[in-house]
Amino acid sequence: MELLAQTTGFNPWIVVVIILALILLVFFVVVFQYLGLYINALVSGAHVSLIDLVGMRLRRVNPNIIVRSRIQAIRAGLDVTSAEMESHVLAGGDVIRVINAMIAAHKANIDLSWKTATAIDLAGRDILDAVQTSVNPKVIDVPNPALGRPTIDAVAKNGIQLKVKARVTVRTNIQRLVGGATEETIIARVGEGIVTAIGSAVGHQDVLENPDHISKAVLLKGLDANTAFEILSIDIADVDVGDNIGAKLQAEQAEADKRRFQAEAEKRRALAVAQEQENVAQQAANRAAVILAEAEVPKAMADAFRSGHLGVMDYYRMRNVQADTSMREAIAKPGEGSKT
Repeated sequence: MELLAQTTGFNPWIVVVIILALILLVFFVVVFQYLGLYINALVSGAHVSLIDLVGMRLRRVNPNIIVRSRIQAIRAGLDVTSAEMESHVLAGGDVIRVINAMIAAHKANIDLSWKTATAIDLAGRDILDAVQTSVNPKVIDVPNPALGRPTIDAVAKNGIQLKVKARVTVRTNIQRLVGGATEETIIARVGEGIVTAIGSAVGHQDVLENPDHISKAVLLKGLDANTAFEILSIDIADVDVGDNIGAKLQAEQAEADKRRFQAEAEKRRALAVAQEQENVAQQAANRAAVILAEAEVPKAMADAFRSGHLGVMDYYRMRNVQADTSMREAIAKPGEGSKT
């Protein structure tokens, strides 16, 4: 360097000093950028090192969210490290919502670990709403008006239709929130239970007099099994009398039977007409056969005359018999004889 400085007149130590100055300047800029967060966390008792803050920025994690969430957790008495929070953010979770939910659960003496809370959040469930529902149970309308069906319709044994609206009070079961069935399952099961309870009633009057029998019967079925909720109560909000389904079905059945009997009668009439036409045709065929047979008589008589088997006197005796037969028939039927 000395030789270079002597020959060129340029001092290389100046370059070294400039580089070191730039490095220090960048370092102080970075430190100053996160110095406020570092001091804020340190004063709040939620220590986060400057190296961790810089590493968060390099891993594209917002340090402000991590520091603010850690301060909230520490102040609420929760021991959650910044590394755990950062891992949850990198996994696509909402760390602020998880911390708020854990704080709410801690204040309400609900056992909710960090592992369970993050699993629920990553599963797509609203963990904060679940905790709030555990503290303050919510009411679900059965059926859901948003689905376009205003009532649950069922028919008692006497054929009368009843239209029912129910309200189900539920509390979130956090331990079953991951993998547990949602509100739609609760609505479907309660609706099915209401239909079964009404269908088992002897008459609609029993249901109108004691609607609580429906809710008790439905509650005994354990409809909250394998769901994310615990059913606290089922209340029948409204019961209206609908149509007489039994009478309507009987009328429709009678109409169907009438059409069936009419079709069978028409079938028998058509068969009778066909049979009559067949008889008429048979009679015509028989008459034709008789006429053909009568046409053969003169030929036979002629052959008998030629062969000598029939004499003239035999022929006259036959004609006399025929005339006598015709006279007897005319006497037996005077009306037809007078006409002729």
